[in-house]
Amino acid sequence: MIQLWWVWMAAAVVLLVLEVLSPAYVFLGFAIGAAVVGLLLLLGLSAGWPVLLLICAVVAALAWALLRRFMGVRKGQTKVWTRDINED
Repeated sequence: MIQLWWVWMAAAVVLLVLEVLSPAYVFLGFAIGAAVVGLLLLLGLSAGWPVLLLICAVVAALAWALLRRFMGVRKGQTKVWTRDINED
């Protein structure tokens, strides 16, 4: 069942829904990895589940790194606290 393309696409959709509900880019990389594996299976990739999981993990790691680079905190945008809220 793990070698069916629609299972990977359904997992990608579930991960995208979780991403919408979470406050950070936690599940988006995993959703991209699952969608890529689903597309590869749809296009005719014939591989075992360890290879599919490896592809998903590598693509998710690359997607997370790229998302962090382009959507993360930019240089000079760090939050600096000028006062302590407990002092009032």
